[in-house]
Amino acid sequence: MAGCAAITLIIQLPVFAPQKNYSEADPVYDIAKVYEVPMDVQMELYNSCYDCHSNYTKEYPWYYHIQPISWWMARHVNQAKAKLNFSEFASYSPEEAAKKFNDIQDVMEEKAMPIKPYLLMHDEARLTDDEYKGLAEWATHLHDKIMAKQDSMQKK
Repeated sequence: MAGCAAITLIIQLPVFAPQKNYSEADPVYDIAKVYEVPMDVQMELYNSCYDCHSNYTKEYPWYYHIQPISWWMARHVNQAKAKLNFSEFASYSPEEAAKKFNDIQDVMEEKAMPIKPYLLMHDEARLTDDEYKGLAEWATHLHDKIMAKQDSMQKK
């Protein structure tokens, strides 16, 4: 019992904390640098998606400083960014970007994001039905625009 308590206390030391998801670098590859992102869409993405799907988690909750919770959260963010990273979106090839926009459309239509555990502590990230619909339509529009451009380039 004392051994478990000692290990629990030791892993609380800052040296064992994972690196936070924040970059000082200028967001040169952010999605808005290459694609049309209306201000309302940008704000919805920022409020509901960027904490996990960008290089800029804006705020960490108090419980982030408890191990192993911080390890779980860091792993979750890294997995989310591996699937879709709005801070790196401009570096995606047109084919990859079209696929990502199609995935965004699907997720918004299914209302699968933000995930429920995140919403428990981040009420501000909740999207309305109209916001889900708007994000899905925006993603569909950009997907179709990329595909039309790819088709016209192949015909040349």
